[in-house]
Amino acid sequence: MRAATRREEVRGPAGRIECAVDEPQGEARGVALIAHPHPLYGGTLDNKVVQTLARAFVELGYAAWRPNFRGVGASEGVHDAGRGEIDDLAAVLARAGAARPVLAGFSFGAAVQAKLAARVPPERMVLVGTAVTNLEVPPVPAGTLVIHGELDETVPLAAVLAWARPQDLPVLVVPGADHFFHRKLPALKLAVTANWK
Repeated sequence: MRAATRREEVRGPAGRIECAVDEPQGEARGVALIAHPHPLYGGTLDNKVVQTLARAFVELGYAAWRPNFRGVGASEGVHDAGRGEIDDLAAVLARAGAARPVLAGFSFGAAVQAKLAARVPPERMVLVGTAVTNLEVPPVPAGTLVIHGELDETVPLAAVLAWARPQDLPVLVVPGADHFFHRKLPALKLAVTANWK
């Protein structure tokens, strides 16, 4: 992501978890844990949406941790359909020393973070392109920032609205954005930083 990015290894239930960590200038106000999209479809901690979220959180003063899920990069283990991945994210949080973290994720990563939030109450959540059509995504805390592309062909906007509606959860729509926010990454970053308290 940038020269200051460092790699960390965390011991998880299935072995080593590879993480990229970016720190803000000065003392961090907290930890933001960012989960990447589906590992069986090329998702990694270097995904452009995940990197954009990390940049936004560093700008907001958070230490941004981006782990690779099981079987991706130098992370050990095999894909566990979003079950063991929750335990892995919890292990990263324990290593990062985050009692009330910001939980953020993209697509598959957003769905896994929604499940982790039931175990680890977050300071706040940011979910992008939440994979509500392929996975069971539980309700999330009030105040969660849900961002979705208007033209998302992978997870249709209507499906996310149907998931959010019973929760009275607002959805911030980025006009013209597809699932991967091609040519819309600056708008995605602004959607996070401009809506932070």
